[in-house]
Order: sequence, then C-alpha cells, then structure tokens
Amino acid sequence: MPISIFGFQALWSPYFLGVLVLITILYFLVTVKWRDKFKDSEPLKQKEALLFVSGMLLLYIIKGGPVDLLGHIIFTMHMFQMAFLVLLAPPLIIMGIPSWLWRSIINRPVIKPVFDLFTKPMLAIIIFGMVFSFYHIPLIFDFVKMNSLLHAAVSILLFGSALLYWWPVVNNLEGAYKFHGLKKLAYLFGLSVLITPACALIIFSDTAFYATYTDGQAWQQAMALCVPAGTLAQLGLTGPELFTNMSALEDQRTGGITMKVVQELIFTVFLWLVFYEWLRNENKNADEITAKTIEDRKNMALHRHNA
Repeated sequence: MPISIFGFQALWSPYFLGVLVLITILYFLVTVKWRDKFKDSEPLKQKEALLFVSGMLLLYIIKGGPVDLLGHIIFTMHMFQMAFLVLLAPPLIIMGIPSWLWRSIINRPVIKPVFDLFTKPMLAIIIFGMVFSFYHIPLIFDFVKMNSLLHAAVSILLFGSALLYWWPVVNNLEGAYKFHGLKKLAYLFGLSVLITPACALIIFSDTAFYATYTDGQAWQQAMALCVPAGTLAQLGLTGPELFTNMSALEDQRTGGITMKVVQELIFTVFLWLVFYEWLRNENKNADEITAKTIEDRKNMALHRHNA
C-alpha cells in the first residue's frame, strides 16, 4: 500500500520545513548581513555555507520528509533515520557554523562552563551512548513514541547529545579541545563499541519487542504523532503489515543491522579523513625536519669555511 494515502502533511511536514527554512535564513543573516556586529568576525566561507545547508537539508529529509513517516511505520526506517540524525547531521552543522560565531555563542558566563563540561570527551561519549541505548529499551521506546511532546523532547536530546559527542572531533574553534591523529581514531572507535550492545540486542532477539511496531493499538498511537487524527481515523488501518513484506521480527533485526551498517560506513569515511589528515601532517613535519637539517648543515659548512 502506498504511503501517499496519509496525505501531504504527513508526507512532507510543512511546519518542520518552515522552521528549518527560518533557521537557515537566520544563519545567513547573522553570518553575512549582520556579521559586522560580531567581534573578530570573518567572511562566510563557501565550504561552511555548503556544510550548514547540507546539514539542514539532511535534517529535513530524515525528520520531515517521507523517511520520517516510514520511520513510524517500519522499524528498519526508524534505525536508518536514527543513524543519519546522530552520526552525520551533527558534524555537518558544527563544521558549517563559523568559528567566530561559535565563539560568540559559547563564550558567555552561563554557557561556557556548562559547555566545557559536557564536551569533555569521556563525558560526551558516555552521555551520548547512554541516551541512545536507554532510548531503545522497549518500555522507554514505546512510551516515548506514543507521546508527541516527549518524542520531540527525546529527539532534541538525542541530537543535542550527538552534537556534544562530535564537538571534540570536528570543531575548529581556537582554544577548544579537539582530538588529533590516532586519538581521534580511538574516540570514533569508542562510540562504535558503546552502541554495539543496543544494536546486538535488537539484532539477536528471538522476539519482536517494540509494541509500537507489533501491536495495532500502540502502532496507531505512534502514527498519530505524524498523521492528522482525522486522516488516520478514515483509513482504518490496524498495523504496519500492509506496508512491508517483512515480519515484525525480521523488520526489527533488519533495523539493527541497518544501524550498524550505516554507522560503520559513516565512521569509515571519517576514519579515512582522519588518517589522511594525520598522514599529511606527519609528512609535513618530516619535510620540515629534513629542510631544517639541510639548513643546519649548510650553516655548519659555511661556519667551517669562514673559520
């Protein structure tokens, strides 16, 4: 059955799109038109603008487009959505905001001590790992999925904790802590290890344990978060089985596998970029040492000649 039966609002989330458009407009107003109002500001780089817009576009695709609706219908799509929400959108947005704007936001008496605390690498990775894992405990997951305000709050919490996790990896703010080289590789690997138990529980379970994807009444309550009540009542649907050929258990296992596969693919790209950066710096340092050695030898030879 096509998901178009749920209507335009459920498919394209126009209100969420409006919010993201307003945020994007504000971003360009601050970084271009109002830039002179900020101390030590610099012209917006094309790369930064592209990264930020890409982050906003990705947020809309996974939380506002048909993917979000499918995430309420099929668990596999929920995990696909979750992977991009916490593993790709946050670094794009962090890198897309200029350092001078980050400095203006963070360097405030109330914000700075709190931000410095929660972006400490060990605390950031533990918080994100715990938020992700606890959210996917069946009892908590089903309760959250059936309450619109709670679901929105948890989505913001997940995204916020992901921003804190990615900060030590991708920020370019002078004076802020940032991993380099092999430490960055270890930090990325650490998160992969932390979220593995939750994914393993989902993949290797013998039963489908999320009521919002197995119980008709719970599924309808969860669907009410993105489908207008009137539309849902008219359709008279009883569960997700009309939209997928997979059983609930197959869907659950596929969802866990999807999360791990997407996570590994994203991390592989970042690991390659980190390794390339580290190798380039090592070669640069080696070239500098070689050049200095040659210069020292020339100076010594000149000194001996003059003597």
